[in-house]
Amino acid sequence: MIQRIQSIYLLLTAVAVAIAMCITIGSYVEADGITTHVLKPLGISYANGEFQSTWGLFGLLFLSAVISIATIFLFRNRMLQVRMTIFNAVLLVGYYVVVAVFIFSFKGGMDDASFRPGIGLAFPAISIILCYLAFRGIYRDEVMVRAADRLR
Repeated sequence: MIQRIQSIYLLLTAVAVAIAMCITIGSYVEADGITTHVLKPLGISYANGEFQSTWGLFGLLFLSAVISIATIFLFRNRMLQVRMTIFNAVLLVGYYVVVAVFIFSFKGGMDDASFRPGIGLAFPAISIILCYLAFRGIYRDEVMVRAADRLR
């Protein structure tokens, strides 16, 4: 069962989350078009060279990648695999909530700056879609196995 399509979806989820750990989430741009602060999963870099850690974002992404990889190897227990996939999707939704909190908390000190999202915000959304596709594949296998057990 490890060669099923949901394993590919879960592997792609882990890859997308790993890419999101390395890419810029977004940046704050002043009214004159100058980028002042850059937000990454490990922290925010200010224009004056200071760095403030946002290790929670990186931790959520890392946990999501680990769960995705571990879920691939739970193919003998499909219901646990379903639960872990749902938990991973909820974790990624929680990531977006934490990102929103960080965006608004860092913006508090800047009146005329606006946040411009980067490509790094798209990869967790892709991971959520892939988690849903993996859930469908796992659940379809579970229904098929139950139907076969019923026929025995």
